[in-house]
Amino acid sequence: MGNLKIGWAVRDVSTEKPVNIPGQFHMRISKGILDPVTVTALLIEDGKDLVCMISADLVVIRSGLLDEVRAKAAKLLPEFPVEKIFMSATHTHAGPNHYADSGWSNTPGGISTAMVKEVPMEINIASGDEYRDFLSTQTAEAVAEAYRKRAPGGIAYGYGFATVAHSRRVTYFDDLSKRPGAVKNSTHALSGHSAMYGKTDDPMFAGYEAGTESFVNLLYTFDLEGKLTGALINVPCPSQNDEAIDRLSASFWHDARELIRKKHGNIPILAQCAAGGDLSPRQLHYKSAEVRRYQLKYGDASKSPEDFRRRDIAERIASAFDEVLAWAKKDILTEIPLTHKVEMVMLSKRLITKDEYEADKAMLAELNKEEFARTGTPEEKLRHDSTLVAGRNRCQRIIDRFEKLDAEPKLPMEMHVVRIGDIAFATNRFELYMDYMHRIQARSPFTQTFIVQLTGVPGNDGGTYLATERGEYGRGYSASRYCNIVSSKGGQELVEETVKILKEIV
Repeated sequence: MGNLKIGWAVRDVSTEKPVNIPGQFHMRISKGILDPVTVTALLIEDGKDLVCMISADLVVIRSGLLDEVRAKAAKLLPEFPVEKIFMSATHTHAGPNHYADSGWSNTPGGISTAMVKEVPMEINIASGDEYRDFLSTQTAEAVAEAYRKRAPGGIAYGYGFATVAHSRRVTYFDDLSKRPGAVKNSTHALSGHSAMYGKTDDPMFAGYEAGTESFVNLLYTFDLEGKLTGALINVPCPSQNDEAIDRLSASFWHDARELIRKKHGNIPILAQCAAGGDLSPRQLHYKSAEVRRYQLKYGDASKSPEDFRRRDIAERIASAFDEVLAWAKKDILTEIPLTHKVEMVMLSKRLITKDEYEADKAMLAELNKEEFARTGTPEEKLRHDSTLVAGRNRCQRIIDRFEKLDAEPKLPMEMHVVRIGDIAFATNRFELYMDYMHRIQARSPFTQTFIVQLTGVPGNDGGTYLATERGEYGRGYSASRYCNIVSSKGGQELVEETVKILKEIV
């Protein structure tokens, strides 16, 4: 048992300087800030061990961001065990680009600077390296602040209900790839019996591949007088309500934070995305009813469903927050054990067949013949050219993976498993399909187990979907060879390794 100490820090990491917004197959250059994108750090220690959890309003954590944060934190806090830091993304599709300026991880790669010079901007676009330096500095300073401000306190926890996530993989009775005119490319096609965001009014619509997950896991922090000092909210849904906008935004998490703070004061709120690789904040078959709901509920027919959906989701999260707080605060814990294990696990990669290898070589050859746009507005040319390069990069990665597979059949992944009393946190780098989360939680020895997806790993890599066996059968975007580095076999290995460590630290 240890007496808990708790520290919080928040940083606004928005930038008015134009920056690429990743999350699509084409470049989007930001045109200002819709609402702040933030980094939030929560530090908890018991005198024997500690954890520093960081949440960032980004699409993913990669291109060495975690390494930079740890290195800068080590300079600010020489005594701090920086390996106990983990950083996860909320998966907003309107966060700034922090990818390296060269290499495949930056869509569209090395030609981005040349492309954006044609876009009319009063200010030059910030490079990925430039923004990442700013971001990692702000994040490291938040870690240092949370550590230095740590003070005796307690936690309370519980779960509630807020339907935020819906299955985004639509299934069909037939194989879409066998329909006349079926498109096959490295981006959105390659569908089989499933399709990401598929049409639900199709006569062959069979249902959804995944269900709807309504659980919300919550952890609240308090000072020794019982005053609420912050909260962690773990929702199994990417914050990608605003997928294609050209302004920076935290999506529905901004609305949820604002609504909660309106009632509870300006407390820090750390948002975590639980397993949501096959989930989305958008429901796909009740669209007319959704429009009517928002028009009558909010009394404004001029806005789109996307505008209202953020508000609607925020109200659901805030309602769950209040409902759970009302009873969870009856059990504030100040003296509980904390154990934080950091393990490198090895996961089986998804195989690339010889036929797939040959198909991508042929596809890349065709894409290399396609020229960059010669006509159109600068924005139109940028969209065309960046999409073209993204397609080339995706083919090249398949070729590289095939040629390295015999030498590197396993993917190493840094995993964090944390015990705080009777609850636990378990991280992974993926857009993890929901079933894996349920497999872990069902076998966990803890009262509640918070799964944290899209957690950064050392090095320049990170992210990527991890599909289930059902997903691999259905195929389609998010379950294709382009989207999955690790196979469903590796997914079950992730489950087994997580459960094993959970049982070791109980």
